[in-house]
Amino acid sequence: MTEDSQRNFRSVYYEKVGFRGVEEKKSLEILLKDDRLGILPPHHESHAQVMMYRKEQYCDVLHALKVVRFVSDVTPQVEVYLRMYQLESGKLPRSPSFPLEPDDEVFLAIAKAMEEMVEDSVDCYWIIRCFVNQLNNKYRDSLPQLPKAFEQYLNLEDSRLLSHMKSCSAVSKLPYDVWFKKCFAGCLPESSLQRIWDKVVSGSCKILVFVAVEILLTFKIKVMALNSAEKITKFLENIPQDSSDAIVSKAIDLWHKHCGNPVHSA
Repeated sequence: MTEDSQRNFRSVYYEKVGFRGVEEKKSLEILLKDDRLGILPPHHESHAQVMMYRKEQYCDVLHALKVVRFVSDVTPQVEVYLRMYQLESGKLPRSPSFPLEPDDEVFLAIAKAMEEMVEDSVDCYWIIRCFVNQLNNKYRDSLPQLPKAFEQYLNLEDSRLLSHMKSCSAVSKLPYDVWFKKCFAGCLPESSLQRIWDKVVSGSCKILVFVAVEILLTFKIKVMALNSAEKITKFLENIPQDSSDAIVSKAIDLWHKHCGNPVHSA
């Protein structure tokens, strides 16, 4: 049995016996062991040497940015990560004073959340780098389709709620960038993000759709009481944090309900 199938089998087994989410705990911290992201080679005896190379590369890039005065010792760490990523991808602007691009804002939101999950700065940068690359490459064509999928599944779960939002002209103004481009970074706490991002890394960005649907279902009464697109959007951009873990659990249930066992379904 391959490593992928073993992991998938364990996940399905745990969920069948009532322990859903067993493998989600600290999932992002063990991403460095996930060969598919290209962070480490499949041979575990090579990991120490590869990590040494990764640390040297991190230090070299950081040094280069300091030489050209893009960062300093007082630059916020998430901004350091951004400049490193820009330099390595050939997108470093001519001046650090240039305004940020939308993709930069996405990177910073993800980096800020990841920084709360991973203590080591070298590990944190490489995980951010690979996570963002996965969004930009593997899910490049899928992410733009998620708003349409969101509308489809919300209609199946609660057509009245969807009709209300349409009557308020709110559907096209929902915080899709926060939900689907930033993968809920800045919207949900890190403990909830870990569980969502675990599914994204495992091969499916569709989990993002069901989290968005469940947010609407959870706050249905509040949303139904709002009568303008602006009020609905403002509320959804700042939802109460105390129910986020329950929202994610119910979203995973919805994910399984509509997609079966969609571990690697984009």
